[in-house]
Amino acid sequence: MQIEMKIKGLVVDPISKMPIVVLEDPSGDRILPIWIGVFEANAIALTIENIPTPRPMTHDLMKNFLNKLEIDLEKIVVTDVRNNTFYALLLCRAKGDLLVIDSRPSDAIALALRMKSPIFVEEDVVEKAQSLKLDENLEGSERLKKWLEGLKPEDFGKYKM
Repeated sequence: MQIEMKIKGLVVDPISKMPIVVLEDPSGDRILPIWIGVFEANAIALTIENIPTPRPMTHDLMKNFLNKLEIDLEKIVVTDVRNNTFYALLLCRAKGDLLVIDSRPSDAIALALRMKSPIFVEEDVVEKAQSLKLDENLEGSERLKKWLEGLKPEDFGKYKM
């Protein structure tokens, strides 16, 4: 089963200092943190904040290609997590045909935001992610888990949705 999710916000992991995009189901019962790269976080943040760029960024270029080729991005789906790595698919429609394209979740999310397409996550991914070993250091892992669970809206700063 797939769960439609929204971006709750972007935060920085206090331990690794890496950006995390936090997805949340509409009921607010579950969140899914996905660690992403700095450039991908920037691409997501620019869209969240409606900040125009002087030239098209990579995800804007992808959007322009899809639009020119009359391909709709129906949705993106975060499909799996293996060895702390998340996997996603772009589900596109071109002239009635379904096109399924492998993607990193961060790129899929950045493109979905630009295309105003929904973001879905397989339910078992949310369940698997709850049991991920976040860090080799158990103390750091527990600290991070508690920190993620205790996030409040103000913790998302200017990237709050």
